[in-house]
Amino acid sequence: MAPRVSPTEAIRVQIDELFTSDQDLASVLEDVGRLTVRLLMQQAIEAEVDVFLSRRRYEKRSAEHPAGYRNGWQPPAAVKTTMGPVELRRPKLRGTDEKFCSQLFGVGVTRTNALEALVISAWVRGLSDRDVEAALKEALGDEAALSKSTVSRICQQIKDDFAAFTTRDLSALRLDYLFLDGSNFKCHEHSPAEPVLCAWGIDTDGKPHLVGLAACASESTEAWRGFLEDLVRRGLSDPLLVVSDGAPGLIAAIEQVFPRSLRQRCVIHRLRNALAKVSKADQDTFKADWWAIFDGIEAPPGDKAIGEARRRLEGFRAQWERAYPAAVACLVEDFESLTVHLRFPAEHWKRCRHTNLISVNRLARALLRQAA
Repeated sequence: MAPRVSPTEAIRVQIDELFTSDQDLASVLEDVGRLTVRLLMQQAIEAEVDVFLSRRRYEKRSAEHPAGYRNGWQPPAAVKTTMGPVELRRPKLRGTDEKFCSQLFGVGVTRTNALEALVISAWVRGLSDRDVEAALKEALGDEAALSKSTVSRICQQIKDDFAAFTTRDLSALRLDYLFLDGSNFKCHEHSPAEPVLCAWGIDTDGKPHLVGLAACASESTEAWRGFLEDLVRRGLSDPLLVVSDGAPGLIAAIEQVFPRSLRQRCVIHRLRNALAKVSKADQDTFKADWWAIFDGIEAPPGDKAIGEARRRLEGFRAQWERAYPAAVACLVEDFESLTVHLRFPAEHWKRCRHTNLISVNRLARALLRQAA
């Protein structure tokens, strides 16, 4: 018989699976945001049942509270949000002294703008009980407001989950490739976007890992160094290769925290820098010639492969340097850091030369196939 899985547990599994899917990063984040909205609302419903029955799931009935028991779930009910409809499962209860009615399905449950902004914020910095209570009231109306105890329980669960993720032991993790990048997210309404630092990687068995997340005031050397030093304090050892963009603060932090690791500059980020200096009419051809430097190299990994890329670079310079000297300089000046990946297995070259998350997932699957 298949084990009984609560709706919240099923949603958590879906979120975990997204980070190893074939979707691009933007789609992954959008789907995670939608699922997280659903998760928080589903947690609220299940917390209401805990309060209604005076016990949590799997706890035995007591002499003080003998009435009522859980008996599965009703078919999904859709709630409209600005991210599209989200499906929630309402519980079936039996033997209760009174009928259970979730306050989340009160009058006016049509928009959850405040709730969505609140959930995104929860991912990186936890939740204030007072803010959640106010946001739910604004989003769902007075008729659908949750009790303070329910709000407090939901908030505490989210805090506990994120705290466990950000403090877990990393000493057993052995990474071949560590990918680092920062993105700006609007965590609060009416506030500017804030940087979120992210680390993910591929271990020696080819398995992908989301290693760390942290909000910060800026992507400075101090912020990145603090983020990476925390990973090291929790046991993360030096990876073979660190892949990042060319942000000075990030590069300095990598050199300070992982001095023994090789560093690959993201080829895609640098290409974008170069294309900004090329007219639109020439961008497609310029881009094709750029990739021709790195693709299809048949020389073995190491100095010979890098030497082949250098020979191709000279042809690229002859073609483009007169028209776009600044764009060509983006490649020439950073050639050494853009070709470090050529020292690794050839089948990994296209996947470990940039920080594109979808390609990282493909690299993980390729490594897993090799291990098998």
